[in-house]
This record gives sequence, structure tokens and C-alpha cells, in this order.
Amino acid sequence: MTSTRTVAREPGVPLLLRILYFFLFGWWATGIWINVAWFLNLTIIGLPLGVWMLNRVPQVLTLRPERHVLVAHERGERVEIRTEGLPQRPWLIRAIYFVLIGWWLSWLWANAAWIISATIIGLPLGIWMFNRLPALTTLR
Repeated sequence: MTSTRTVAREPGVPLLLRILYFFLFGWWATGIWINVAWFLNLTIIGLPLGVWMLNRVPQVLTLRPERHVLVAHERGERVEIRTEGLPQRPWLIRAIYFVLIGWWLSWLWANAAWIISATIIGLPLGIWMFNRLPALTTLR
């Protein structure tokens, strides 16, 4: 009999350190990061790096770790523990979406989020928008 269960989530960076990082480095570096990534997306050669960079925007902004879950698979007397990411849509659907919508919408969304996060009132909305940028770009 095979069973699967979540064992633990990976620990993240302490909140105080993430806040300090955001105000000292993350906010301005994210603006540069987004526009470099988008420029790379305009080229065939730079496209993989550009998409990779857009998927890492929440990390650049606030040191937010990627979402991974440790999962234990029990198979009889054997237990396998491995790290799994979030479930993904099929590659072809993600590629078509990116070519038709993701590349230009992600640029608009990311720059709007960057401008919104410049204000104290808009900061929560800006961070929320940045956290959804990978899904908006490539349905990740």
C-alpha cells in the first residue's frame, strides 16, 4: 500500500530581516530586476533567463523563499522523503499563454506593482501583486 503525507514546510527568512531587506535593497533592486527580465524576454536567447528572473521577483523583493513542501511517500516498509514544488499546468499550455499574454501583461503588472509598493498604503497590494507575478507570467 502506498500513502503520501506532507512532513514539513521549509523554514523561511525571519520577518524582521525581510522587512529591513525590502526597505534597504529589495524595493529599488526589484524595479531594475523586472525591467532587465522583461528585456531578456524580448530576445529568443534571453527568454529562459528572463522567465526565470520573473519567477524569482518575490525573492528579490522580500527574500520570500520558493514554495516547496517536504513530502513522505510510504511504500510498504520503505519511506521516501523528497521536496516537491507546486503542481504545474502542462508545458505547452504555459508556453502558448506566455507567447500570447504573459510576456506583455507581466511587464505592465510588475511595473504597476512596483509603483504601488512605493507608498505605505499601497505596499500590501504591491507585494500581493509581486507574489502573483510568476502565475501571471507563465501560469506557474
